[in-house]
Amino acid sequence: MTRQEKSEIIDSLTEKFNKNPHFYITDASGLSVGQVNAFRRVCFDKGVEYGVYKNSLIKKALQNVEGDFESLNESLKGFSGILFSEEVANLPGKVLTEYRKKQGVAKPSLKAASVDRDFFFGEENLKTLSELKSKQELIGEVIGLLQSPAKNVVSALQSGKNILGGLIKTLSEREN
Repeated sequence: MTRQEKSEIIDSLTEKFNKNPHFYITDASGLSVGQVNAFRRVCFDKGVEYGVYKNSLIKKALQNVEGDFESLNESLKGFSGILFSEEVANLPGKVLTEYRKKQGVAKPSLKAASVDRDFFFGEENLKTLSELKSKQELIGEVIGLLQSPAKNVVSALQSGKNILGGLIKTLSEREN
């Protein structure tokens, strides 16, 4: 690989790290080319980008990104692939979990993840990461909770109008 090609990859990775606040570093060692391509296809179908890069190029790209990514260097050993997700933090975790369950394999495994610049290390965090609620889900829950009391009041008033109307009609008929 020439210096120019390496420079282009570093620039491309830097742009991806800046654009995608959520990324997962995986270990896909031991997987065949066919299995890696199958995983890449699953990722593409779910809207997640997956690429395999040299660790040295990943480290150089992370140095160009604003923030402190030094703690990720320990995870950048061996065969490293990166899952990028622009909007949904838990989507790469769900894709990893679903693929492994469907294929009956333990790889690719999670080395590290960055979710809004918060770092998670090791396979033991995959379940937690895949169950994280997305920003949209949390906003939806808050709106639902805020609307709940208003819905209860409107519902009570609507059910009461039938009772109240019937009561008034009955009282007016009694006076006659």
